Formats: sequence, structure tokens, C-alpha cells
Amino acid sequence: MVEELVVAGAALASVAAVYVMAAARVVKQYERGVVFRLGRLRPEVRGPGFTMVVPFVDQLRKVNMQIVTMPVPAQEGITRDNVTVRVDAVVYFRVTGAAEAIVRVEDYRFAVLQMAQTSLRSIIGKSELDDLLSNREKLNEGLELMIDSPAVEWGVTIDRVEIKDVSLPETMKRSMARQAEADRERRARVINADAELQASKKLAEAAEVMSEQPAALQLRLLQTVVAVAAEKNSTLVLPFPVELLRFLEKAQQPVPQMPPVAQQPVPQMPSMARQPVQEQLPPVEPPVDSGPQGANSGQD
Repeated sequence: MVEELVVAGAALASVAAVYVMAAARVVKQYERGVVFRLGRLRPEVRGPGFTMVVPFVDQLRKVNMQIVTMPVPAQEGITRDNVTVRVDAVVYFRVTGAAEAIVRVEDYRFAVLQMAQTSLRSIIGKSELDDLLSNREKLNEGLELMIDSPAVEWGVTIDRVEIKDVSLPETMKRSMARQAEADRERRARVINADAELQASKKLAEAAEVMSEQPAALQLRLLQTVVAVAAEKNSTLVLPFPVELLRFLEKAQQPVPQMPPVAQQPVPQMPSMARQPVQEQLPPVEPPVDSGPQGANSGQD
């Protein structure tokens, strides 16, 4: 009799051990357990720790409540300003409702991935290239709202969405490089011109001060000579005054010669001595022919 009781107790203990082993479940700290009893969802969600289910009747499904990092494959699209780009992103999400994540969607990870790809393509088509390159924070917020709207019904909350990289065609990269180079050169020229303007004003003020004291120019010349000689150069450069060059240039110019006197016409004064003598004597009247009387008188 005692032996039968011992055998029955051992059998009962073995059955209890098998039952406990079949019904025992352990839920980790970052997990939650959703129980289905004969296919129907139990209202309570099992917390972390040791829990029991009815073997062959209940089914326990564990849901990870940690933040999941999911990379979004690169999506190719055309921006609003007709530029072809490839953009990839990363999505950070977590499950807030374990029962909804299991019941309302077949695979919440795959659903979030597909929604992220669709939203990323939509963002590419609505944005310009400059926004994708420099205004990513605003695009990240818009992308997060587009993914989070349907994900809330699935018991999933989108924590953050980040655009990782924007790939551009090589021709566009070269064009942007030329544009940046031209902009840098423009700013360098503006800065150089501003510096020249300020320097010219300071030089004008210095020249005005030196003009009041002529010795200041000589002192400045000596300072320049000292600065050049301090470098231990074999060549010494001395500035040459421009005034001296102008003086030498004027000295080398030939003196203008007067034209010869012979070439100039000399006015002749009227002279009485050069007039003919006939003009000074009174005119002589010719003899009067008296005819035969004259001849006879001659003969007489």
C-alpha cells in the first residue's frame, strides 16, 4: 500500500513538473507578453518576470518595447527643381501598445519600413535641392509626421527620423563646385577692394600730415631703409624722388633756337637818295619848231 502511494505521488509530481515546465514563461524587462487563449486576445498584458499560461490553450507572444533603429534604403527621386538625387534615411521607433502592434498589423516592422520609404519619396518630390542639402531639420520633422500618422494606430511611436546622405550626379557636383568657387572669388575681390579703399584713405591722411612737415618724408625713407636692411639682404632698394626725375627731365630738354635773321623779312624804309635824279629835277620842255624862220636864223 505504501509503495502504491509512493508511486502515485511520484507520478503526480512528475505530471506537475511537466505542467509547470509547459506553462512557465519568462518575460524580460524590455518585453511585454500578449496572451491569446484559444485564439482570443486576453485583455491583460503580461509584464516582465515569471508568468504562467495554460499549456496547449494559451499562446504567449512577446513584444520588444525597446527603441528600434531601422535604416531606410536609398530612394531615388526627382526634386521640385528637376534634379535627380538618391536619399537614404534612418528611423527610430518603439512600440507603445503591445496588443495593437500584434493584432492590428501583421508585421509592424515591415509596415514601418514601407511607410518610411513611401514618405521619403514624397518628401524628395516636394522639396528642392537646396532644402535637401541645408534645411534637413525641417524635412526630418515633416518626414516624422508623415510616418507617425498611420503608425499610431499600430501601437508604434516614431521617435526620430534622420536623412543620412544625399547623393548627387557628378555633373551637378561639378556645377556646385564652380558656383562655390565663383562665390568665394567674388567675396575675396570685395574684401580686397574694401581693404584698398581703407588703405587709400589712411595713405591720404598720412600724406596730408607729411606735407605739413617735410622732414617726416625723410624719416619715413630712413625707416624703410632700416626695414629692408634688417632682413640681411645683399640688395638695398632706395626710393628715388619723383621731383628729382622731373627736374632732370626738364634739364635734358634742348633750348629752343631763334630762327636766323636772314630768313626773316626786314621792312625797307623809304629813302630819298635811292629815288632817281629825274624825279628831283624839273622836267625839261622840248624845243619849239619855228619853221623856216628858225632855219634862217640858224644860218645867220
